[in-house]
Amino acid sequence: MKIEQIYTGCLAQGAYYITSNGEAAIIDPLRETQPYLDRLEKDGTTLKYIFETHFHADFVSGHLDLSQKTQAPIVYGPTAAPEFDAIVAEDNQVFELGDVKIKVLHTPGHTLESSCFLLIDGNGKATALFSGDTLFLGDVGRPDLAQKAANMTQEELAGLLYESLYHKILPLPDDVIVYPAHGAGSACGKNMMKETVDTLGNQKKMNYALNQPGKEAFVKAVTDGLLPPPAYFGMNVAMNKKGYHSFDEVLSQGMKALSVQEFEQVAETAGALVLDTRSDKSFALGFIPQSINIGLSGDFAPWVGALIKDVKQPLLLVTEPGREEEAVTRLSRVGFDHVLGYLQGGLEAWEKAGKETDTVHRITAEEFAAAVKPGKSRVVDVRKESEYAAEHVEEALSKPLAYINDWMNDVDPREHFYLHCGGGYRSMIAASILQARGYRNFTEIEGGFNAISGTAVPRTTYACQSKTAR
Repeated sequence: MKIEQIYTGCLAQGAYYITSNGEAAIIDPLRETQPYLDRLEKDGTTLKYIFETHFHADFVSGHLDLSQKTQAPIVYGPTAAPEFDAIVAEDNQVFELGDVKIKVLHTPGHTLESSCFLLIDGNGKATALFSGDTLFLGDVGRPDLAQKAANMTQEELAGLLYESLYHKILPLPDDVIVYPAHGAGSACGKNMMKETVDTLGNQKKMNYALNQPGKEAFVKAVTDGLLPPPAYFGMNVAMNKKGYHSFDEVLSQGMKALSVQEFEQVAETAGALVLDTRSDKSFALGFIPQSINIGLSGDFAPWVGALIKDVKQPLLLVTEPGREEEAVTRLSRVGFDHVLGYLQGGLEAWEKAGKETDTVHRITAEEFAAAVKPGKSRVVDVRKESEYAAEHVEEALSKPLAYINDWMNDVDPREHFYLHCGGGYRSMIAASILQARGYRNFTEIEGGFNAISGTAVPRTTYACQSKTAR
């Protein structure tokens, strides 16, 4: 028997590949299936089952393509109602895989169909729990995402989650290994550990949600401090439940190399958004006017989903040479399937064609330190509220990037401001969005707060709520 965790850092997502005596199962696969097919061929194993812990909100699973290419059935837990052929298992139903067994544990709360899969070895011993979004390391699944579908409040769903965890998961042996669907950085929880594997016994000791004195306290603890979910979550759930275009088709369309003339024509006729995936440093020096910068070398897909929101938005890509396929693939993971092509030759081709470019006014932290006037200069901090609370530039306004579409209209375009994040990635996203909407009276700070911290600019740890805006 072999268990392999296939972890995708930019999504903080864990898929699982299990083999036993020539048979394999995959749990919560990513959108692109070729890596799984290659692994199956290399190992000489047959894919017997594709297990889905629930209808995912934060990414589009590869279950449909994988099933079509291997003929392996898709398995959901009780109450799931997918709009395609699948096995909807009963609670405690057992599936045999080589010399081992996989038992379905229906654990509603995160969603109504949420289920965990318990691996039982050849000796009948429970050895591993694939806990989906029911149990994370250090946290549990948020109970607010399925309110509309379940026709329940988040408190009612949290109550179901309590019953699932305390009556089905906690009674399992302490030495059971927990393999969650997500880790730190995922928007599916609020307090996840950076580790991606742990024992259930250790989670029983240190996971705050598993140490509440009762159901009422549990409900309060897990619903406290939940941030609004990204707008694309509901659309990803629909795609996972109803179906989607084959990834092969999506990739083929997105990999169309467009000349400068074709690029301009498609942008105009299709109403496409130009998405520039180059680094913030490259983008600052020159870009196609009105384009939005979200760099591939960061939390690319989650930020696309959080800020562009509509997965049906047509997109055109400007990338660093050779990274076009990576961009299309990572967009497809969060349901953005309408990439119409990319600019052949990148920005260099655009410039050689004599086309107009734009820039962002960016200065170093040292230049910021020399120019800023404490108490007079306006400073906008687009980091998370928790980062701002830990330490920030004195008198800076907390305006997280995730809420830019809410707070942008409150910005006075006549008043100059300085813009920064932690390291420059998020503030350049903000800068590109602001300039696309006509705001130009600002200066972005290279290196963000990390660089500012090395200067004499006054800083404080006091989180002044009156300075915080969404």
